Amino acid sequence: MKLRSRHLLGIEGLDRSEILTILDQARTFREVLDRTIPIVPALRGRTVVNLFYEASTRTSTSFSLAASRLSCGCVNFSKATSSVSKGETLLDTARNIEAMGVDGIIIRHQSPGAPHFLSQHVKAFVVNAGDGAHEHPTQALLDAYTLREKLGSLNGKRVLVVGDIAHSRVARSNLLCLARLGAKVAVCGPPTMIPPGIEQYGCEVFYRLDRILYEVDVVNMLRVQQERITSSSFPTVREYRSLYGLTRERLRKLAPEVVVTHPGPVNWGVEMDFDVADFSRALVLPQVTNGVAVRMAVLYLLAGGEGEVRS
Repeated sequence: MKLRSRHLLGIEGLDRSEILTILDQARTFREVLDRTIPIVPALRGRTVVNLFYEASTRTSTSFSLAASRLSCGCVNFSKATSSVSKGETLLDTARNIEAMGVDGIIIRHQSPGAPHFLSQHVKAFVVNAGDGAHEHPTQALLDAYTLREKLGSLNGKRVLVVGDIAHSRVARSNLLCLARLGAKVAVCGPPTMIPPGIEQYGCEVFYRLDRILYEVDVVNMLRVQQERITSSSFPTVREYRSLYGLTRERLRKLAPEVVVTHPGPVNWGVEMDFDVADFSRALVLPQVTNGVAVRMAVLYLLAGGEGEVRS
């Protein structure tokens, strides 16, 4: 099955069957990553560019590795050393890059809607790698993949998303993705970090972590988005940790089957204590590994990969 759109701009534009198509394709590529030589020629001769206007470690590196594992060329764009510093617009940058012969543009931008705008003006396929506080679709897909691998079907599973919901693009994509896979999702955080109308995503809202924490199957902790917060959303870091952090005390009370996820980077000692790093059911590093397979699947499907994946 192919995706309906030639772009991946958000989870909002995917239906359940398309999400499952990506996750099923990712399973094939996850097996490739376990080989001695984890490379397939599926996209040989194709080229993509990482057009990142915001800092990134996991996402940028993951897309670069995904491309190389598919034998696809990948060029990494650096805003600091580009003509952006001379006033070049996003559209001019993208069109110039496209004129050099790229097949796809993977974009991270501080402005919500930037990938959508770009997709209307270039012939290359566009992948949203995070646009402001709007969406981060491949993070949601890799989270869903990781949870399915650990828990099986997500239908009826109770997932709690904790923290800075208002400023998190991961939260929005996850709420959409998990709901379409049948999960029952709830959010929890300070009232100042819960956006009005969040219930439209089909989730319950809680303001006291201990009220709901011990009733769920998955705890998805979010980073406090300090770079996007323009006013004081909570008094002190100590108070935030006390009220909404996954502390060692809360960790000890979790049922043994509960799993913990986090999109990274982690503010250790704020949303999670260091103890979580050694928690046997913390999936933080498996999420990173699975992210390469999921992004391989996205590139493969959008770039028109055909036939079986060969070694």
